[in-house]
Amino acid sequence: MLFTDTHIQGLSGDMLPDKNGPSAMGGGGQGGLAEHPSVSLFREYLRLKTVHPEPDYGAALRFLERMAKELELPMKKVEVCPGRVVAIITWTGTNMALQSVLLNSHMDVVPVFQESWKYDAFAAVKDAEGNIYGRGTQDMKSVAIQYIEAVRKLKAEGKRFARTIHLMFVPDEEVGGHKGMEMFVKHPEFQALNIGFALDEGLANPGESFTVFYGERCPWWITVRCPGSPGHGSRFVENTAAEKLRKIINSFLDFREQEKHRLNTSECLTLGDVTTVNMTMVKGGVAYNVIPEKMDATFDIRIPPTVNLQEFEAQIQRWCKEAGEGITYEFAQKHTNQDLTSTEDSNPWWKIFSATCKAMNMNLQKEIFPAASDSRFIRAVGLPAIGFSPMNHTPILLHDHNEFLNEQVFLRGIQVYQELLPALASLPAQSSEV
Repeated sequence: MLFTDTHIQGLSGDMLPDKNGPSAMGGGGQGGLAEHPSVSLFREYLRLKTVHPEPDYGAALRFLERMAKELELPMKKVEVCPGRVVAIITWTGTNMALQSVLLNSHMDVVPVFQESWKYDAFAAVKDAEGNIYGRGTQDMKSVAIQYIEAVRKLKAEGKRFARTIHLMFVPDEEVGGHKGMEMFVKHPEFQALNIGFALDEGLANPGESFTVFYGERCPWWITVRCPGSPGHGSRFVENTAAEKLRKIINSFLDFREQEKHRLNTSECLTLGDVTTVNMTMVKGGVAYNVIPEKMDATFDIRIPPTVNLQEFEAQIQRWCKEAGEGITYEFAQKHTNQDLTSTEDSNPWWKIFSATCKAMNMNLQKEIFPAASDSRFIRAVGLPAIGFSPMNHTPILLHDHNEFLNEQVFLRGIQVYQELLPALASLPAQSSEV
């Protein structure tokens, strides 16, 4: 079990697995008790193969249409580009003049190396400890179902709130969001949602705390191209592409070591506070005995909001100049938005979010998100967004082999949203809304 006894006792009876009935298919755990229906729904969603490079978005949309029907809420589908649909389930508030609350999640998941998994990555197997294995358990199908199940519970209790709540399900986040959220925030349908505050994905936390993210590092994907003199592999040809490439690699990776050292020797810094650099591809050459006329190196760079981006690119230019003549570079991705969401009490959304978490005895650990999520596009249009996945006592396994989430952690997350949604959707009208 990933929760302490105190946490388990804190779950209300109706959130614990039912003691009656047969066990769910493929599941163990909980001493043979019948599986909670929310867990069964989560596992069903995990089995949908929305995996790149050919995600089955059709299956996901059919699943979500069923959810909307069960919730008795309307669902709108917006095709932002061919084959890429954003789905929005809306729970209308009592005061349409007030800004809405957005609960965002992405439908797609990253590929798997099945030979490295202990179970089929799309079978949603549950072991004897209640750990559910599957691609997307943490990133981020669990959160999508937690949204749905929290709304289901609140509606069943007859609750209604002043502010509208939108549950949004977007495509292609795992490949940069260019045919998903990045396009949708410019769409009239997005403007019509009248969003005041957004929740999106976060990360698991192995400890007691829950991590929340108020900003993100800028992802830069850059390819450096090194031209050189070709020739026979038996000669000492001058000015080769490989010599230039070696200097480029040294410059990038020396800087990587400096940032790694800075992170490892500081008690104050987290991964989101430093710049990471990783060489991800090298290309060049045509034969064993032919010195190539060009060689390329590709780097994945993630830059925190505290870094001056113009100065950083100038540093890349210096590295290229120092490595030799004719070296160029180009970006496959270059994000420059460094907007942050305030985590001060002057931000009413953060104030109510953090106060509600505190009332649940949740310790929040504020960080800059080390990777990239759709939150960056939301912040880029001037809206406050917090990255949050209610998973503590859980190893960080997004994109990793054997990604899993314990069912009790999952169920506890539903309860967290059952408290957060009423608080956020009942936030009194602000001066800008009057």
